[in-house]
Amino acid sequence: MPDLALRRRELGAFLRSRRERITPSEAGIPPTGRRRTPGLRREELAFLAGISATWYTYLEQGRDIRPSDQVLTALATALRLTEHERDHLFHLAGTPAAAGPDEPEPVDPAVTAIPMLLRHNPAYLTGASYDLLAVNPAAAELFPDLDTAGEARPNLARWMFTSPAARRVLVDWEREAQVLLARLRAAAGLHPADPRFTSLVEDLHAASPEVRKWWPRYDIQVRRTGTKRLRHPRRGIVTMTHTALHVAEHPEQTLVIYHWPES
Repeated sequence: MPDLALRRRELGAFLRSRRERITPSEAGIPPTGRRRTPGLRREELAFLAGISATWYTYLEQGRDIRPSDQVLTALATALRLTEHERDHLFHLAGTPAAAGPDEPEPVDPAVTAIPMLLRHNPAYLTGASYDLLAVNPAAAELFPDLDTAGEARPNLARWMFTSPAARRVLVDWEREAQVLLARLRAAAGLHPADPRFTSLVEDLHAASPEVRKWWPRYDIQVRRTGTKRLRHPRRGIVTMTHTALHVAEHPEQTLVIYHWPES
């Protein structure tokens, strides 16, 4: 199929680009005089990854072969790929990246401080699976129980589907809940074996009849700027715009900022 052929070519180009950026000295290979190409030779990378040089050459040439998870992991290690580069490698190979341990997401303290700096505007930071990483007091007032949600690790999706406060605050709760579930569905599709997502989806199915009804529809959305009608404890019903900003070093983390309507 054309898309598979394109993906194989992209995989080869990605491997070649990463191979060419690693010097022999960085890989612990003794210098051997003048080299015609930058970085490692194909046979050198194959040796470091413990695979056949011919087989690796076929892979880089975009031939119709399917590398195993073990081979992809060995290549990612030999190429010193970052977490996002490793995920991209597995994606191009048509194989979901193996899930890592269920550990808290790395969070930059400078980023978690931003919601507190905003003060007047409700703001919070979410992780890849909608764990709440930072919530300012204005957001905690607007969204009661958002910073606890009865969980050791607060989560926006759990709050949406299990907290009675969510249905009180969100005037159009059903629409907003469907949108959030569609975004979670899209995110979970990028991490099919990640325990952060599998356990969350299982919990939501157990707790919410709406999730059990809507999840099989396979709605997909991505986070974007928009408006919500919200019931504020002091201001009554207000229509607020919100802006979603992705963190540069962790693009699956999102800073959400709400803007009060002008008087």
